[in-house]
Amino acid sequence: MALEVKGATKKFGGFTAVDDLHLSVDQGQMYGFLGANGAGKTTTFRMILGLLDPTEGEVRWNGKSITYASSPEIGYLPEERGLYPKMKVEEQLIYLAQLRKMPKSEAKKQMEHWLDRFEVPHYATKKVEELSKGNQQKIQLIAALLHNPSLLILDEPFSGLDPVNVEMLKSAILDFQKQGATIIFSSHRMDHVEELCDDMSILDHGKVVVSGSIREVKRSFGKQNVRIKMDSELSGLADVHGVENYTATHDGALFRISDETAAERLLEEALKLGKLRHFAIEEPSLEEIFIAKVGKAYA
Repeated sequence: MALEVKGATKKFGGFTAVDDLHLSVDQGQMYGFLGANGAGKTTTFRMILGLLDPTEGEVRWNGKSITYASSPEIGYLPEERGLYPKMKVEEQLIYLAQLRKMPKSEAKKQMEHWLDRFEVPHYATKKVEELSKGNQQKIQLIAALLHNPSLLILDEPFSGLDPVNVEMLKSAILDFQKQGATIIFSSHRMDHVEELCDDMSILDHGKVVVSGSIREVKRSFGKQNVRIKMDSELSGLADVHGVENYTATHDGALFRISDETAAERLLEEALKLGKLRHFAIEEPSLEEIFIAKVGKAYA
């Protein structure tokens, strides 16, 4: 395993922020790490970065404990952004890369590459405070990538971006992964986690409540959805045995069911109501699983 977190616990006085956390991430993997505000994500990231020592347990990167000497190998995009607003973009990026032992000439070359990639080369001489929130976000991501880290922690990387720029940054992150980087990815957008990650964990009050491959997590949830599209009134089908939840949609309804026999009963009853345009059994979304396990939406 490239990254191993073994029984990591972090206490602040009488408060336990992270409780017996176990996490294994393979080399070159993009790993989804989810949790509502206050779940312990940021504390976990700080332990992985070596900024906080675990009260118990250990964090190892490529078999070694993480120390200040490991910092050139790690990139971090925090949820709370940390750029210097009065500094020019190029001065800031080169300075941050040099802090991670990158030669100035190489830092300048890489900076120009990434500014071009994100279509903002003309912002090199501007102060950060002069940029829009979205463009500040691009600069923040470049700061995390510039020194070519082998471990990259991304906490809400697409915050404040429009869909076009989300796709631009997503493409860059995937290319970075293809070069061999190990990435821990946290996002409020569950669809992004489903799209980008293979494995994931959900943290709640400092404890892992779900962990494994996204496919396994969905399968083990034990519930599926049935989507029906037809012109008839479908609310009466909510009473079919095995239906746990009914949601009206603009062209029909979505039913959460406990097992596939409930799907058969739904199909049988729907056919009695009129012409059926669409009937499909769908796996649950990560968002549904998150709400079921944590008891609230990701916020």
